[in-house]
Amino acid sequence: MCYTLLIFLMGMAQPLQIVIVDDHEIVRKGLRATLEGHPGWQIIGEAANGREALAVVEKFKPDVVVMDISMPELNGLETTRQLLMIEPRARVLVLTLHETDQLIHEVLAAGARGYLLKSDATSHLVTAVETLANGGTYFTQKVSDLLLAGYLNNPVPSNAVGDQIPRLSPRETEILQLLAEGKSNKEIAAVLNLSVKTVETHRANIMGKLELHSFSELVRYAIRNAIIES
Repeated sequence: MCYTLLIFLMGMAQPLQIVIVDDHEIVRKGLRATLEGHPGWQIIGEAANGREALAVVEKFKPDVVVMDISMPELNGLETTRQLLMIEPRARVLVLTLHETDQLIHEVLAAGARGYLLKSDATSHLVTAVETLANGGTYFTQKVSDLLLAGYLNNPVPSNAVGDQIPRLSPRETEILQLLAEGKSNKEIAAVLNLSVKTVETHRANIMGKLELHSFSELVRYAIRNAIIES
């Protein structure tokens, strides 16, 4: 009787499965070392960019994804949006150097449920992951203060503001990032498995939607909206 109960309880105690996404190997190693030390947690995959992350998530179906924002080819915001379409059950914890209120709202809109500054990771990472794993949301004090200050200074419903901002499709956002990183139409076509003509059409649509007239304006837009780093 006791043996049967023990087997049942062991079967219920499934390890928390975590994926780490960051384009710096040394950061991934540090995060892995911190998280693997927690009993019952398992790092089941790593990724160096958003495209790798989507493949890893689709394959392993993790419980929690620790996600960097600024990555080449596909940034953390767009990766989060696409990731949650693949695995809606996953909980995304954004880990970043940036702390602007605009970026925080973008992160929440993308579907992430945690926002942790890298400067706070040493003391807060385990607590943040544990909170998300238990169905909660987690913000460090600096982020909470920014959210509160942003609301007090501009208590306008987010949809009223969002209606004024041109919305790019996921594909357009991908192409915008690749363009801003300096890739040619031909290179983008190869990365996304599209024709050059299709890329050119998307590029024209992006420029039109955002009312941009030059490559330098496109880059400035990408930096201002945290699509690429300056």
